[in-house]
Amino acid sequence: MCVPSPTPRRKRATVHEVASEAGVSRGTVSRAINGDRYVSAEARKAIDAAIIKTGYVPNLAARSLVMQRSQAIGLLVHEPHSMFVEDPNIGDILLGANRELSKAGYLMTMLVVDSEGDTAPIERYLSGGVVDGVIVISARRDDPLTAVIRRLGLPAAFVGHPPDIEGMSFVGIDNHKAAEAITLRLIGTGRKRVGMIAAALDRDSGADRLAGFTAALGDDFDPTLVSAVDLYSYSEGVRGMRALLQREPNIDGVFAASDSLAAGALDVLREAGYRVPEDVGIVGFDNSDWATRCDPPLSTVDQPAAGLGTSAARSVLNQLDGVGPEPGGIYLDTPIIWRDSA
Repeated sequence: MCVPSPTPRRKRATVHEVASEAGVSRGTVSRAINGDRYVSAEARKAIDAAIIKTGYVPNLAARSLVMQRSQAIGLLVHEPHSMFVEDPNIGDILLGANRELSKAGYLMTMLVVDSEGDTAPIERYLSGGVVDGVIVISARRDDPLTAVIRRLGLPAAFVGHPPDIEGMSFVGIDNHKAAEAITLRLIGTGRKRVGMIAAALDRDSGADRLAGFTAALGDDFDPTLVSAVDLYSYSEGVRGMRALLQREPNIDGVFAASDSLAAGALDVLREAGYRVPEDVGIVGFDNSDWATRCDPPLSTVDQPAAGLGTSAARSVLNQLDGVGPEPGGIYLDTPIIWRDSA
């Protein structure tokens, strides 16, 4: 019986070979691979070509030991798995963050807190040194993982501004101001009985949007016309709108705290025989795909979700380079997009 000879294992290309091919020193190659800014564009171009020609693959494990970095950033999302489908903002934040991290040579690791049972495993993971920093989405007040991040001294950026992250970096929008502005514009169309489907009141975004709605109405605010639900989702919009119609059949305006909530509310109004915007004007929040898929298209607040992810990633990278958190955080603009629903 003939036994085939094993295929010879290809010898791994070395930094020396890359340096020789590129016509630069070994130190210049190492600096280029490690992302050092002090490498000329000409040398970097020659090194990139030499890496392709020689088939060089960096030894990431050895590099991590030398640099004491994993080259990975965690994206920690405090939402049920269903919200990755229901809320396009999460996906847009993810994509914005990933693009920025990828440009810097970092991988992004997803960490989803779907229930309290996820907290202990994620705490162990963060404590193990397998990520160099973390981006946190939808954290609540007194979140145990926030305390873990602070204790470990991990470079971190929060998307949103929970009240107990003093001294830590955050990127957000002025939810109060944006909610007040779009509610005032809704009232300006002549609406007299205006209600709100308020969601996620256990975090800053939901609480601030309700506060902005309340401020816009002033003395005309009626707490019975606020329908509180748990999540920014279509199904919760259905539930919230049904509750509002039971309390006030003559309602003529609705601010839904997200576009997905507004989409659910629109379907309930249509089924109940209400015309939008003739009988009831409705506005949302996010300017997500939900807004343009609705009939009529939603008037809404433009939340720059991808920009939030990009800015959060950039903040973590800056901290890794020794630049401290931005005093007062970073706020992005939220223009109103006015369409036919109001």
